Amino acid sequence: MIERLLPSWVRAVDTTSDASEDSLWPAERAVVSRAVPKRRIEFATVRACARSALAELGVPPAPILPGPRGAPGWPDGIVGSMTHCAGYRGAAVAPASLAASIGIDAEPHAPLPDGVLDAIARPEEHSWLAELAASAPHVHWDRLLFSIKESVYKAWFPLTGSWLDFDEASIAVEPSAGAFSAVLQVPGPVLDGHELTTFTGRFSTSDALVLTAITVPAGAG
Repeated sequence: MIERLLPSWVRAVDTTSDASEDSLWPAERAVVSRAVPKRRIEFATVRACARSALAELGVPPAPILPGPRGAPGWPDGIVGSMTHCAGYRGAAVAPASLAASIGIDAEPHAPLPDGVLDAIARPEEHSWLAELAASAPHVHWDRLLFSIKESVYKAWFPLTGSWLDFDEASIAVEPSAGAFSAVLQVPGPVLDGHELTTFTGRFSTSDALVLTAITVPAGAG
């Protein structure tokens, strides 16, 4: 599913079923040894997806351990992103020679819990959310906004190593194109001598899921 939102040279694997904890490498198992079973299974399944995607690039299997702020530690020369929610796990990877960063996110296609929207949305985002909710009420646009901001952060963090607050990117969507843009409200990362000021990506919705994806090509600054 997620591969439809990514360039052809990105390798993505996703699933709606779970892998066994036995697929974990010992170093991975140690990371989640004290986690509840649900968390251990999510952790194992998304890493099974990631290793399958890496295999398509010819990368041999290896542990994928969380790094700073939980970001996956990819093999040298690889960039990627993982996501999981109820009923879905996915991973996307690409050579660093082609992509500077990737951010993907999956969310249940349901309204955000009370209070969350006010915590994540900028004033201009509230405006287009209201317009789209009136014209296309079958889509939970608030959940889509949340997912986009999660993808933005996942694309941002490997480039900067720093936090990005929800209000530090202004989101606009193009519903007919299934596309979005995120204009940074803080100085962006510098790629090849140029500041990256905007992330662009794609989204899709189904009865069950909201999916969002950003690919930053190498040298995209």
